[in-house]
Amino acid sequence: MPSIFTKIINGEIPCYKIAENEDFFAFLDINPNAPGHTLCVPKKEVDKLLDLDEATYTGLMLFSRKIGLAMEAAIECQRVGMTVIGLEVPHVHVHLIPLNKMGDATFQQKTSLQSEEFEEIAAKIRAKL
Repeated sequence: MPSIFTKIINGEIPCYKIAENEDFFAFLDINPNAPGHTLCVPKKEVDKLLDLDEATYTGLMLFSRKIGLAMEAAIECQRVGMTVIGLEVPHVHVHLIPLNKMGDATFQQKTSLQSEEFEEIAAKIRAKL
């Protein structure tokens, strides 16, 4: 059964897309730690980060870096944090989170945004790619 991320990649579930290429896809987290919280995923559905083949692992990190740099340019924050946890969805995903305080990285406080705010943030990040 396809993961929710595979369904997003295939266009079966809507998202606020940031970027994609042949192998990877980036979109805003709809339950963000902070405005701009983005998920980067390989299009190939693999459950665990360390189960990725070396080329996909390296490619995901390079893709995530590109997205993170665009986020830093588009979103006011002290830095963009990166984490891979992978317990919520059985599909490798890198969290890129705009950070201004340690609490932004804990996944214990979430930010509510309206659709228009998600669209505006996604557009700002895309413009910096």
